[in-house]
Amino acid sequence: MSAHVSQFIAFGLVAIIAGVFILIGIVRELAPHYQKKWLLGIAMGLGVITFSFKIAFVMTFDSFAQPILQSLPTQQYVTQSTNLLYLKPAPIKTEAYVWEALPNVAPAPTNNPTAPEKVALGKQLFFDKRLSADGSLSCASCHELSEQKGGSDGLSSSIGIHGQQGQRNAPTVLNAAFQRALFWDGRANSLEQQAIAPLINPIEMGMSSLNAVVEKVQSIETYRQGFAQVFPNSPNITIDNIAKAIAAYERTLITPNSAYDRFVKGDADALNAQQLRGMALFESTGCILCHSGANFSGASIGSDNSAYRIFPTVANTEYEKKYNLADDLGASQRFADVERGVWRIPSLRNVNRTAPYFHNGSVDSLEEAVRIMGRVQLNQTLSNQATDDKTLYWSHEAQQLFESSNQALTDDEVKDIVVFLTALDGELP
Repeated sequence: MSAHVSQFIAFGLVAIIAGVFILIGIVRELAPHYQKKWLLGIAMGLGVITFSFKIAFVMTFDSFAQPILQSLPTQQYVTQSTNLLYLKPAPIKTEAYVWEALPNVAPAPTNNPTAPEKVALGKQLFFDKRLSADGSLSCASCHELSEQKGGSDGLSSSIGIHGQQGQRNAPTVLNAAFQRALFWDGRANSLEQQAIAPLINPIEMGMSSLNAVVEKVQSIETYRQGFAQVFPNSPNITIDNIAKAIAAYERTLITPNSAYDRFVKGDADALNAQQLRGMALFESTGCILCHSGANFSGASIGSDNSAYRIFPTVANTEYEKKYNLADDLGASQRFADVERGVWRIPSLRNVNRTAPYFHNGSVDSLEEAVRIMGRVQLNQTLSNQATDDKTLYWSHEAQQLFESSNQALTDDEVKDIVVFLTALDGELP
């Protein structure tokens, strides 16, 4: 018998005995007024016993060193795995995640409002190979707007002028209008900044300078007329206006009305049962910690989260070595005391269309990419064994043991997440 149970019984007995004496006095006092003394005694006796138990409960609970009902402590927990004892943060209870649909229109900066004539001019520039040094490439060469390529080029790393191969996979241009950090390393903060960089990159479009780009555009009569119409207050073509026109067109390259969007907007039949399971796993596994919001990226406009993550977070996994994930350190030089790769969080919109995956384009399968993210970012176990699906947390401070379930991703769960991600394929512009 525990100490608290003994205390409860003792407090209860004392309260009952005291109540009986009080009851006897009350019954004697009221006896002349009631014919059925025994009925009065039983009724009042039950009240005394009930009240006594209440007093016992209060006194017993008040004697505890700390509250019985309390939220999970915030200190580190010791986690017991099969052959490994290590510290792991306590599970944190968060508010329910709010799912968002993609807007039908992308926001534009005040200094570059979207207008049909500007969009048409930007589209012409986007597809014009004359903006490359050897006349062989346009922006669209690495950002194909097709079902098969999804705004990228389907290559591990893009091919620039003279057949030169870059070092990184081409990010999709679709829905880039919603991102506040662009390129894999996030070095551009707007579409206007992003539009200029490939033009003068020696491995990409290879123009010798920004002035050379302006001179090329000025030499074309249709562009002189177009810029005069779109930018009447700037009679001379400038690199800033070239960037504004291209960015204005890219802001129309959004893909709303995916099956996911229709579901969030109220179409209960837009997602099938497997996609719904994948959607739930996407949240419970922790994918939303990085791929959040309407554009499924913490690097999106309006997000309060950091636009960057260390990748791979979990070092020396089999995936890191197999796919050379840590060879390129990305933006790590811009962050103090970071020795791992640092990358802008990409959007998962149309991810089903944009293989191969990751900054080096080393993974062809979306299913494999999900496994890798579960392992190297979320430290998930990849297992079909039920025994791997739970983790025990012990708190020395609270002297309590907690159990957390769903700690391993099975093959079927990976497939469910992949099928959910296919529901992010939107309508191409």
